Amino acid sequence: MTPLVLLPGMMCDARLFTPQIEAFQPERTVLVPALAGHTTMTDLAKRILDEAPRRFALCGLSMGGIVAMEIIRLASDRVAGVALLDTNPLAEVKEVQDRREPQIQRARAGQLNSVMRDEMKPNYLSHGERRAEILDLCMDMALGLGSQVFCEQSIALRDRPDQTETLRQFYKPALVLCGREDKLCPIARHELMHDLLPQSELMILDGAGHLPTLEKPVETTQALRHWLKDVDDER
Repeated sequence: MTPLVLLPGMMCDARLFTPQIEAFQPERTVLVPALAGHTTMTDLAKRILDEAPRRFALCGLSMGGIVAMEIIRLASDRVAGVALLDTNPLAEVKEVQDRREPQIQRARAGQLNSVMRDEMKPNYLSHGERRAEILDLCMDMALGLGSQVFCEQSIALRDRPDQTETLRQFYKPALVLCGREDKLCPIARHELMHDLLPQSELMILDGAGHLPTLEKPVETTQALRHWLKDVDDER
């Protein structure tokens, strides 16, 4: 079975993928690298490539998807297939860039809790029955990673390149998946990625926002399992 590398979103850790890790770890190697220690997408991607198996399936959510696209740009020959969840292939727009520095300064001043609670996490989820439970987990992940990681990730996201040409040239099994209620990375971005990727399937999950791995774990895992079968079949 092809090893699976899972890349979490901004200020999330491996717990973002708990249902998927539990589903896939019995059958294949599953790795969840931390997105920390660097302030550029290129350096993050290079570190993951240094630690990853020679060839692997790659799944990234949100920021993890953005790093996944940079990994493909640098070493597409090592990526057997890609799953891009609730993410964005475009460079960051100026309106969002301008919000980064005040957030960075607040985090450095010891206000990470309020930055995450007031400005970021409330936009992540649909209004499902597990919303409060998942928000509490998101806060726990973010505060566990801390202000330094927040600043590093914010800079990397702010300065990221456009990856549309990268996707256009990736001719391996691809899944593009998002929650229908995702406010951060809307459906149109996923339709664009689906159009760019030559061998992709598009799935939009009702009742999910930005974190379908936790909001709709069964459906997300089923979609990933179908994609992984295609990846394994091409070995």
